[in-house]
Amino acid sequence: MAAIQIIGTDFAAAAALEGLLARRRVRLSGPDGGPVSVLACSAHHEAQAGGTVGVTQLARAAGARGVVVVEEGAAALAVSSELGGRLLRVTLPRPTGTAPHRDAALLALTDLLASQVSAMVAADAATGALIDLAARVARTDVTVFINGPTGSGKEVLARKVHEASRRAAAPFIAINCAAIPENMLEAMLFGHEKGAFTGASGANKGIIRAAEGGTLLLDEVSEMPMGLQSKLLRVLQERRVTPLGSQTEVPVDVRIVATSNRHMPEEVRARRFREDLWYRLNVFPLTTKPLCERPDDIPALAVALLRRHCPAELALPLLTPEALETLLAHDWPGNVRELENVIQRALVLHEGGRIVPDDIVIDAVPQLPMRPLHLAAV
Repeated sequence: MAAIQIIGTDFAAAAALEGLLARRRVRLSGPDGGPVSVLACSAHHEAQAGGTVGVTQLARAAGARGVVVVEEGAAALAVSSELGGRLLRVTLPRPTGTAPHRDAALLALTDLLASQVSAMVAADAATGALIDLAARVARTDVTVFINGPTGSGKEVLARKVHEASRRAAAPFIAINCAAIPENMLEAMLFGHEKGAFTGASGANKGIIRAAEGGTLLLDEVSEMPMGLQSKLLRVLQERRVTPLGSQTEVPVDVRIVATSNRHMPEEVRARRFREDLWYRLNVFPLTTKPLCERPDDIPALAVALLRRHCPAELALPLLTPEALETLLAHDWPGNVRELENVIQRALVLHEGGRIVPDDIVIDAVPQLPMRPLHLAAV
């Protein structure tokens, strides 16, 4: 993974920022730690270095493609860009007095930096340990099975395995086995020749061959029809695929990652999933936890979702400590997808650049102020 270098000179938030980036497993580099992707420093250090020209020269010498200059003690969080987006200026409000992983402004700055090196959103120790394990798995080509509840980040983790592997430059292709009708899924997976079935006006190599050299994600593989499970098993065993309408096997080189939100041993016992295929897929199991079991991720995810959904023309609103406590008090049965809905509602309801507890609407209709209705006399 690309590294970030933080110059701590006259940068009060540097240590806290490094700690938050470490929770996301972002690689941090020192002055002599090799090339970096992003250089971050304080506005005071920029002035000492000779202004914009000086700090861009420092970045160029470090091999960084981007620079982030932080002005601390501002009244509000704001981000502006210069040099075609290669230099970002961030005004950072004063600390709220809470722990760094509960400080919305600091979390927003962390997400801005981490997103430039495609880091997974994380702050909880359990999620950090899962990222570490996924990175170790990525060193090999073993098949991976990711199990966890809906909305807990299974596909995000699968992408991290791909990006950390030797296959990172090749395609990552995901297919949702539950969303495609059985009569279409076979042709989409294995491909087909021209005229193989009604409507096959041309040949198609299929998703498995399209992922050649890369990673194929079989999302919700437990929903795959039994008839296709046997054909998938043969592909995994032989590393060859036979397109519909063809008599020729084609060799394939893909890494398989499968996911499910079901209890797979029970699916096997109920004969809804082939036991032999289950053992082929479950070479290295990874498990994503529900959001309620990793509470330190909630503020980090909430801020990241705010940044994702906030319109470009709108200043990023900050969650107050009280609003964060409201989020932490909920058990999130819908996991990250439920949190995403709540954050989008808060973006609609907030005023004044702050998100307060009243803007956090969970499983309820927002109570809007009633205005008197004046009827004209008849």
